[in-house]
Amino acid sequence: MDVSGKACLCRVDFNVPIKDGVIVDDTRIRASLPTIRCLMEGGAKVVLISHLGRPKGKVVESLRMDPVAGRLSELLGVHVKKLDDCIGEEVEEAVRSMKPKDVLLLENVRFYPEEELNDREFAKKLAAPFDIFVNDAFGTAHRAHASTVGVAQFLPAYPGCLMKRELEALEKLLRSPEHPYVAVIGGAKVSDKLGVLENLLDKVDSLLIGGGMANTFLMAQGYDLGKSLCENDKKEDALRVMKKAQELDKQLLLPVDVVVAERPEPGVPVKVVRPDEIPEHMMVLDIGPETRREFSRVILQARTVFWNGPMGVFEVEQFSGGTLEIAAAIAQVEGFTVVGGGDSLAAVEMAGCADKISHLSTGGGASLEFLEGKELPGVKCLRGTR
Repeated sequence: MDVSGKACLCRVDFNVPIKDGVIVDDTRIRASLPTIRCLMEGGAKVVLISHLGRPKGKVVESLRMDPVAGRLSELLGVHVKKLDDCIGEEVEEAVRSMKPKDVLLLENVRFYPEEELNDREFAKKLAAPFDIFVNDAFGTAHRAHASTVGVAQFLPAYPGCLMKRELEALEKLLRSPEHPYVAVIGGAKVSDKLGVLENLLDKVDSLLIGGGMANTFLMAQGYDLGKSLCENDKKEDALRVMKKAQELDKQLLLPVDVVVAERPEPGVPVKVVRPDEIPEHMMVLDIGPETRREFSRVILQARTVFWNGPMGVFEVEQFSGGTLEIAAAIAQVEGFTVVGGGDSLAAVEMAGCADKISHLSTGGGASLEFLEGKELPGVKCLRGTR
């Protein structure tokens, strides 16, 4: 649409890691640049709003958006003014005085408890100074908050460039994947991804399970996992997923060897053992070399790959091998590849192969809920996304 001269409220996901006032990883800021530049080039007054961290409805000085405004100014090559609030007269006056192509950043929207409650009056105040709403924060699209859903009741609402890219990539995984289609799912808990596992089994040819969640599947098969992270109450769920894979004649692969140690710390002695050899005083912290080879073999035959979740405690170098080998294998796939989840994105960056992945999803929980088949409230309210 024609945005020239219009005041645009753009929801972005600037929830970036900050240490001692310095942004550690600006990936999410850079991901929003195409939408911001598009609005600037169209002559809009661009006003950005985001959350940062979990202030729980209170002002937390360390979670102010000032470092983000500084970094965004550097990336855009223009001065980005930052306000100390996101509603009220100060915001309304600042928007009125803006010129086309100006960029303004509002304060952390989660300083207000009304944000996460999707309070109607708060959403009305957020929307008041603006002509249109653009949501480019796919990572928060599974949350029905005031700044993702509420404002769409009061303004014409559209998806941004990143939102569109995310939806197109994930739709392709659900609706029209090339086969063989392989899903690699890791991370800590089965409970976080149970719905995704069950929904993907209808779509994929092979499901590879690693990380802490693989322990629950191994436990369900009768193995003693020692001191490993394991969800004992999810045994029946794991058995149901394995049974479904068998009934659908889908390949479900679990680790055939694992890396174990007494603690997930640097410098501790490690062993590679089979699942039936795990010492009672040790814990599984990575997939073993034989599993890496088998997982990589299956991945390299694929035409479509989706990966979410590390294969072990990859932030500790001794237990990063499995995750990094999976990243390297996916980077070699001659087909469509999608990597999502913060740890998986960090792994492909660490492996130096991020540029070889077809789509790096910033969605995290939103990506998983979308692939689970759920309707995302932050998408449902936007024009042109259905």
